[in-house]
Amino acid sequence: MLALPPALSLPPAALLLLTATIWGSSYSVVKTALDWYPVAGVIALRFLFAALLLAPYWLRLPAAQQRATLAVAAPTSLGLLAIFLAETAGVARTSASNAAFLVSLCLLLTPGVEWAWFGRRPAARLWLAALLSLFGTWLLTGLAANGLNLGDALMLLAALIRAGQTCLTTRLLRERTVDSLGLTAAQGLLVGGGALAILGLAPPGGSLPAWPTAPAFWIAIAYLTLFCTLFAFWAMNRALAASSPTQVTLLLGSEPLWGALFAVFWLGEPLAASGWLGGLLLAGAAVWVSLPERPPTDAPAALPAEAGAR
Repeated sequence: MLALPPALSLPPAALLLLTATIWGSSYSVVKTALDWYPVAGVIALRFLFAALLLAPYWLRLPAAQQRATLAVAAPTSLGLLAIFLAETAGVARTSASNAAFLVSLCLLLTPGVEWAWFGRRPAARLWLAALLSLFGTWLLTGLAANGLNLGDALMLLAALIRAGQTCLTTRLLRERTVDSLGLTAAQGLLVGGGALAILGLAPPGGSLPAWPTAPAFWIAIAYLTLFCTLFAFWAMNRALAASSPTQVTLLLGSEPLWGALFAVFWLGEPLAASGWLGGLLLAGAAVWVSLPERPPTDAPAALPAEAGAR
């Protein structure tokens, strides 16, 4: 089995906070890579390289574990491909800071999807949080003056798919024992293969565009592969196996703030005071609605929830 670096043995909460920082930076890195290559191509390279690096690990897994992993990877990879197509195309058409803040609506949408799917009714504060989020979106995107652009709309779509994907992955992982790195390998192959097929169909004649030669492009792809895909997906899959969807989204709630900071200080994107206020309202409302409600003082203490597959 593959020996994991000591950093990967951190507690789940620390891993998820680190993942939030890395994913926050990904919007700026993706925007850099898209200067040289189309959306589907960036996704294909990122995920296929990740699958290639994990291939030796995958081949060492027992056959029964591979079958169980593929049973989870097949349906979840379709959702991941849809998320990354929407997110990457959205980042290409809006600012990295807008993208980071708007996708945080996933935190607000996840309790609602949990309610519809698992029957877990969210707290009543969801509706107030929804109003705060709508106001935050209005301030962030300048909706009153310019309307919602295509990139912003794609990020909102990605947030909705993310919420459903979180619940789907949680349910599937709790039904079977799945290796986290093996799942990342299988998802990388399926998502990357799907993106490659889309890339081949896009240009006339179905020929693939030439690979870029700019070093900055390959540095961006390496960062997206090693940190934003290999590490982050391993941490996410590990956490989803032991946490509720709402708990995971709460721990990842700092991602949009990191994304905005990277966009402003790395890419030099301007963000007005109203944009910062709108973004903070979005992130704050999403985290607030994810916080568990306090039980009544006269209620008996609840037993801890059963953990998923480990």
